[in-house]
Amino acid sequence: MMAKFVYFFGNGKADGRADMKNLLGGKGANLAEMTSIGLPVPPGFTITTEVCTEFYNNDKNYPAGLREEVAANLKEVEQLMGRTFGDAKNPLLVSVRSGARASMPGMMDTVLNLGLNDTTVQGIIAQSGDERFAYDAYRRFVQMYSDVVMGMDKEALEHLLEQKKEEKGVHLDTELTAADWKDLVAAFKAKIREVLEQDFPEDPQEQLWGAIGAVFGSWMNQRAITYRKLNNIPAEWGTAVNVQSMVFGNMGDDCATGVAFTRDPSTGDNYFYGEYLVNAQGEDVVAGIRTPQPINLHQKKDGDLPAMEEVLPECYQQLAGIRQILEKHYKDMQDIEFTIEKGKLYMLQTRNGKRTACAAIKVAVDMVKEGLIDEKAAILRVQPSQLDQLLHPSLDPKAAKKVIAKGLPASPGAASGTAVFTADEAELLARNGQKVILVRVETSPEDIHGMHAAQGILTARGGMTSHAAVVARGMGKCCVAGCGDLKVDYSSQSFTARHGVVIKKGDLITLDGSTGEVIQGAVATVPPQLTGDFATLMSWVDKHRRLKVRTNADTPNDSRVAREFGAEGIGLCRTEHMFFEADRIMAVREMILAEDLEGRQKALAKILPMQKGDFVGIFREMKGLPVTIRLLDPPLHEFLPSEEKDIETLANTLNVTTQQLKHKVEFLHEFNPMLGHRGCRLGLTYPEIYDMQVQAIMEAACELVKNEGFSIVPEIMIPLIATVSELTVLRANAVAICEEVMASYGVKLEYLIGTMIELPRAALTADEIATEAEFFSFGTNDLTQTTFGLSRDDAGKFLPFYVETNLLPEDPFVSLDQNGVGKLVKMACELGRSTRPGIKLGICGEHGGDPASVIFCHNVGLDYVSCSPFRVPIARLAAAHAVLASA
Repeated sequence: MMAKFVYFFGNGKADGRADMKNLLGGKGANLAEMTSIGLPVPPGFTITTEVCTEFYNNDKNYPAGLREEVAANLKEVEQLMGRTFGDAKNPLLVSVRSGARASMPGMMDTVLNLGLNDTTVQGIIAQSGDERFAYDAYRRFVQMYSDVVMGMDKEALEHLLEQKKEEKGVHLDTELTAADWKDLVAAFKAKIREVLEQDFPEDPQEQLWGAIGAVFGSWMNQRAITYRKLNNIPAEWGTAVNVQSMVFGNMGDDCATGVAFTRDPSTGDNYFYGEYLVNAQGEDVVAGIRTPQPINLHQKKDGDLPAMEEVLPECYQQLAGIRQILEKHYKDMQDIEFTIEKGKLYMLQTRNGKRTACAAIKVAVDMVKEGLIDEKAAILRVQPSQLDQLLHPSLDPKAAKKVIAKGLPASPGAASGTAVFTADEAELLARNGQKVILVRVETSPEDIHGMHAAQGILTARGGMTSHAAVVARGMGKCCVAGCGDLKVDYSSQSFTARHGVVIKKGDLITLDGSTGEVIQGAVATVPPQLTGDFATLMSWVDKHRRLKVRTNADTPNDSRVAREFGAEGIGLCRTEHMFFEADRIMAVREMILAEDLEGRQKALAKILPMQKGDFVGIFREMKGLPVTIRLLDPPLHEFLPSEEKDIETLANTLNVTTQQLKHKVEFLHEFNPMLGHRGCRLGLTYPEIYDMQVQAIMEAACELVKNEGFSIVPEIMIPLIATVSELTVLRANAVAICEEVMASYGVKLEYLIGTMIELPRAALTADEIATEAEFFSFGTNDLTQTTFGLSRDDAGKFLPFYVETNLLPEDPFVSLDQNGVGKLVKMACELGRSTRPGIKLGICGEHGGDPASVIFCHNVGLDYVSCSPFRVPIARLAAAHAVLASA
């Protein structure tokens, strides 16, 4: 049996159904469905997505039998319409439109009024009795076909149209006469011949196959490719092509065309929302040539033109009825297109409407209340990634903006402020009430205070998990990273952007962390709205998920914010961030520069009460919830200055010579610090550092247990373990300190000692490591680096190329590489449980807030994920999706 490539719809009968989107595309499947449920749909047929696949697999040739199937289906349309395609006296005109299984509005090509030529236009005049309409339709077809199919520069024909309007002294297309349009058709064809050196095709069959080929071809145009990448739509899905009999909204004042949503796509409010134009075709509504009118009185504002409800009341009431039918049938908000020809309403499209996060939540919650869907469907209706829009301020979409550069959208939200180029300057100005954007070539842990003070962070280098990106997300700060358009000059305190635009210290700029745009000047923002509907949805989410969600937090404030977002504990507290605070960095430097154990212990004694205070604050905020604290991880050189003048200043402060300090900085410098003297290696060579930290943790816990009746189970995490022998030594040291502190306080409490799995060897020998570790936390940022052999800060130079050319499906630092790094995680889980069946397993790398990675963590049986505070709701929702999608 031969494959079926063409599916017919019309007169209440259809070959396809709504659930055939993979084969017929969203448009084709829904045209078939609307036909089957009795809605007024102009008849037509859909060429399947399988033909698109064959088209590209077979050097842009069609499969055998397709032309015959198209001819047979076209004949059925002709019989229903009582018109013949290409007939001189009674011609049928068709539209040719794309239709992928996922909505890609505006990304692919469309041709309307196909079938017109110098002969058939006379038949249209005879049918309609309106010469002006016929030539208007003809010129539209020539413009569209020459652009979409022939590759003509559309501006050349648009210029001729503008010349004609100027010559006639009119402003609107609707003011041109039949003779004007007839002249323009001839002028357009002459221009096409002049520019392309070929004639505009007169044969309707040639026109039809030219348009079908162009729509299939548009699946691989640059804007469609870009859209697919941004929305994770696979190229192999392909598009369908829909050929449909034309109905005309531009035959007079009893005709119209419009687009509507069954609910407000911005807010989710339950009212009919849309725009229409009288005497127009579909592209007029979206092209902005004429001002659209509201479809109903509810939308109408002072100064608006009459609503469709007033101008075409019967058609409006019919459309409002169809709105109800579609919502009940599809059980979701619909985006519809319609045309009214001579007072008769036709439906041209319905699809699930794109909406803001706020609208998505409101629609989902309202539809549960209305009995259209259940809680599970409501949860699945909201995509975890959408919540980013809710949790950060965003730019006002109505505001004008001048984009001067574009980088990676590293941390969502929007922020405006004056450009500053040092962390100290950012802190100083912020302290005086000024809003600033910190601009750096790249940030380091030493910039933490400036990052905290700034409204947003902009870096010329670094990727999505660079220091700037990771810290900014943790803080809920807007960040644009890896902005190659920038040339930062610290000496002049300025940067140069696209087209030579220079931004100096003190100049206003705006960052859009959701798009990666850098904008000159200030742009208004819209604050996040965490409504009652959000809380309702998240209460349903928490009923259905299994995976716990913790946060990565280093301060009491971060801990409080995360708890408000629903965090169930801390999965990663980075203690090194505390070392950089201004009141303790000097003591840390004293400790590093000390020549002997006694000197180091003296300096550490100054740091101990400060660290203990940090832990008291964090334990208080997380009362009753688990807290995992990672002991010092970065190499010591990161705590020392590198600039000449900073070295001189520090030398004077510490009463050592500049030469001595330089020598120490050079001695500690490492060529590859990520693989150098850091993590547990520091704890083994300088055990007094880890001893101080463990003492501070346990003293804080014991104090709260003894004095305030807290119930605390501190989880002490030792980083960068590669061998069980390392953990054996460090665990013994930590246990000794824990027991000593508890004895001194007269308190007995439970504590856990575990490790971070961030090296392939640790994953491969997890059964051995589990003999000493009571929990594993997967540090997937470093595990990705060490598995791929990539530096996440340098990989931004070439990883985008890998993603663009499909060498990698996506950036492995953004979404967990499940085939490689994921296998190590899965193996380590299985090996760890084989030795210690009750071992606690979690993830604390940035992947803990990525929806796809969260679903993977659920599937491999982790107990929790941990992510930055502002991604906690995203992880909660993704964890619920993981349960419901597999149910």
